[in-house]
Order: sequence, then C-alpha cells, then structure tokens
Amino acid sequence: MPISATLLSQMHALGAQVVCTGDDIPVHYHTPYAEPAAPRPAALLRPTSVKMVADILRLCHQHGQAVVPQGGLTGLAAGAVPLGEEVVLSLEKLQGIEEIDPDASTITVLAGTPLEVVQQAAEAAGFTLGLDLGARGSCQIGGNIATNAGGNRAIRFGVMRDQVLGLEVVLADGTLVTSLNKMLKNNAGYDLKHLFIGSEGTLGIITRAVLKLHPRLAPPVTALCTVATDADVLAIWQQARRHLPGLISFEVMWPDFYAFMAKHTPGLTAPLAVTDSFYVLIECAVTDGSQDNDTVQHAMETQLERWMEAERVTDGVLAASTQQANTLWKIREGLPMDDLPHLINFDVSLPIGAIGAFAATCRQQLLARWPAAIALFFGHLGDSNLHIGISLNDPANAETAAVEALVYALVQQYQGTISAEHGIGVHKKPYLSLSRTPEELALMRLLKQTMDPKGILNPGKVL
Repeated sequence: MPISATLLSQMHALGAQVVCTGDDIPVHYHTPYAEPAAPRPAALLRPTSVKMVADILRLCHQHGQAVVPQGGLTGLAAGAVPLGEEVVLSLEKLQGIEEIDPDASTITVLAGTPLEVVQQAAEAAGFTLGLDLGARGSCQIGGNIATNAGGNRAIRFGVMRDQVLGLEVVLADGTLVTSLNKMLKNNAGYDLKHLFIGSEGTLGIITRAVLKLHPRLAPPVTALCTVATDADVLAIWQQARRHLPGLISFEVMWPDFYAFMAKHTPGLTAPLAVTDSFYVLIECAVTDGSQDNDTVQHAMETQLERWMEAERVTDGVLAASTQQANTLWKIREGLPMDDLPHLINFDVSLPIGAIGAFAATCRQQLLARWPAAIALFFGHLGDSNLHIGISLNDPANAETAAVEALVYALVQQYQGTISAEHGIGVHKKPYLSLSRTPEELALMRLLKQTMDPKGILNPGKVL
C-alpha cells in the first residue's frame, strides 16, 4: 500500500532535505549496480544524523511502513533493492571519521562513510584498514558490515567481521543500541555486534562502527604468473604461505577469464601471453619499516624461480611500479564482464581442494546445455572464494533461474556455500536451504521475528 499522508508529513517535519517522493526520486536509488530497474520506492529518506535515523524507524514502526536501507549500491544480490511500496533509507549523508585512537589502534566512523575514505584516513594516521575491495570508492562501511564483505585481503586480515570491534545500531522500533567497544577482549555477555554483521539490514540499521586498525603496510610487491594445472595452483598456494613474507593476496584466474579480460579491457596490453594456463596474481606487503622492500622483492623473485625450475610456473612478471601493479589488478577486477548480455554473477565458497574439480564440472555442464555460453571463473582461492560470471551470450535468452539451479546444485554437491561475501539478498534467497540446515533457518526466523516483529526491515531479503 502507498505511504500514508500522515507518515509522509511526519517525515517532512524531520528536515527539509530529507524526503523525496515520486519523480523527484533519482533513478539511481532504484536502479542499482548490475541490476535492472526496480520499482520506484514510496519515498527516499536521506537522514543527516543518527537521531534522524532513529526517528525515521520509530515512525515507520508505528505505521507498519517497510524500510529498505541502502549504502553505496555496489552489491550483487539485490539486497538493497526496493521491491514494492517500501521507503528507501539511504545512509549516504551519514558519513565522517569521528575518531582515530592510536593507542587502541581503532577508527570510529559513521556508517555512510565510503570505504576508500576510511582507508585514506587510516593510512594518513600510520595504519592500514584490513578490508579492501574493487568498489572501495563507492561502497560504504555500513554496507560492508551489513553484508560482511570479504575482499582481496582476507587471507591476511580476515573478512569485515574480523575488522569490527564495536557497533551502534538502530533497531526496527527506533531504539538506539550503542556498543562502541574499542577493546580486543570484551567477554561481558553476548557479543551483540555479530547479530548485525552480515544480516543485510534485516535486524537493524548500522549507524556507527569502531574498526580495528593494523600497522601501515609498505608498498606491495606484486607478481602475475602462469600455472599449468589446478594441482600446481594448490601447490604454489601452500608454498607461498610458507615462504613469501607478508602475503596479502592470492588471486586465481581461469584461462577463459584471462583471455576475455586481455581482449576486452580498454587500453590494456596483456602482461603475459594468452594460453590455456591458470593465471595467479600474488601480492605481498610487509609492515612499513619492518623489512626493506628489496628483501620482499628478492623473496618473490626467488620463489618464482623455484617454481619455474620445478615446472609449476611456466611464465611470470613482477610489477616494477605501482602503475604496473595496478594494471595486473585491472585484469583481475574483471570490469568488461558487465557488458555481457544477461550477466549472472556467482559468489560461492568451496573447500579449497575441490575448487578446480567444481569449476571444471560446472563449465562442462553449462556448455553441454548452453553451447554458446560464456563462463568466466576467477577468485581469491586462498580464502576458498570463487566468483563466476555467466552469460548465455544471447540478448534474447535470460534463463537465469535454470543457470542458478545448475550452479547451486553443484555447490551443494561439492559441500560449498552459495554465498562467500556478497550476501543473500533476493537472488540467493530461493537457494539458502542448500547451505543452511532447517534448524539454522528456524533460528534465523526466530531472531527476525523477535527483533523485527512487524517485518518492516528490508522485507523479502535473506529469509
């Protein structure tokens, strides 16, 4: 049902620039990244303070008005997309670095702050934030926490959950829960922040966070190499963990992915020849001042030579500058995939030793059913995360459900999970039972019912 005139009047009373309705709502808020246009929300709300967020939720709870929280809209599971007559609550105006505590090695930020802004503030203060992802310039800290983002540094620092020490959250009825803990050890009862990390805005809306900081990293040493088989990829992963100082990223690209990016990335000259090999991107970064970067570079060069002598690596290139390293990462980020017709993105986790067999079986089954399909496999591997971009390569053919059913059935067969770092949202909701037991799902529903009895927070998502 449309938003009530009474509620709309109460919303306008909160602030002149807070509310947009009808054609005044920019298309951006209901046409998020990599998604078709969604229904126009009943209203767009852009609060400028935590109190305003609490007031909005209190009013929405009183009127039974559904709310969709939005961050930077870079997600790939439609978790922030309006589905009908909800109001959209954007956190984009709730941003800022509130404190950096060098003694505690923490940074306190408002939820709408872009990830890159937090990274830059940490660097300027002599620290490094443990999270990094390709959408760093657009995604927001609140969204990173709400989806438990993973990114490129998980093998070193863990996922977003591992960066969060404290949270401030507004509950469905407008209650403000402030638990801005700065301590690594705090065992005083339930650790409530974990209710909200990864909950995709279905249990509460995050407004502030205290994040853990790490000593600032020296400029990274980056290498790209070709590896003949998936067994060799696993072998060099284990050896890289043992022998490379400051290992921070271990990214793997399957042959078709590398070939596609080499051909379609504008202005890019492929740093290594296109072959039928795997391509492994390795990055090391030690704590600034702890070791000379020449020592780290020498360790990388030595390890590459050893792998070549053992015929595990057939070719390689070591970035000689930050610009060259960025070129290697540009291939891995895979942006040209977005231009494929009806692109279906997958973000799955599997036991590391099963990833090669899963990818081979998945490709075989996809091409047997859709011979013209493009299936591009790439991922973080060291943290068990595999991404897949699939297009049936036919603008008139959008058999999304059939493709998803095939892929997710294989994920279950190989004892993986349907979501590694992008959340469940709408797209993965029909398949959640493949990765969670009935008892787990029942407990999730109990939490949702208890914390959001009117079901106003991001309805239709996750469960």
